[in-house]
Amino acid sequence: MSKMTVEVVTPERVVYSGQAEMVIARGVQGDLGILPNHMPLVSPLKIAPVRIKTEGEKEVKMAVSGGFMEVRGDKVTILAETAELPGDIDVERAQAAKVRAEKRLAEKYAELDVQRAERALQRAMARLDVTK
Repeated sequence: MSKMTVEVVTPERVVYSGQAEMVIARGVQGDLGILPNHMPLVSPLKIAPVRIKTEGEKEVKMAVSGGFMEVRGDKVTILAETAELPGDIDVERAQAAKVRAEKRLAEKYAELDVQRAERALQRAMARLDVTK
């Protein structure tokens, strides 16, 4: 199977750089499955896990929040605000953040920034998802 180069970059560092058979990410329009020789594409990404299938059943999962994916030729670049590999994630902290965000959303205080709480919940869910 042919491969493509995949890079996941945040303002701080290159989180992933390597060859892959497929990239699965959640764009604003829904899930995107990118194979080598995909047509050129730029898509904003939702706060969700990104899966990079390296070969066979092997895959790298990471929690990505904010940013976009650019596909050009045989290169996929994900520019994200944050991107965390499972080993970078503090599961207990993510679980606590999830509970906090759910509680805030359930209370529905008028002054609560609902969007902020929803983003915090999405980030926590993405982190927990990739650590499973």
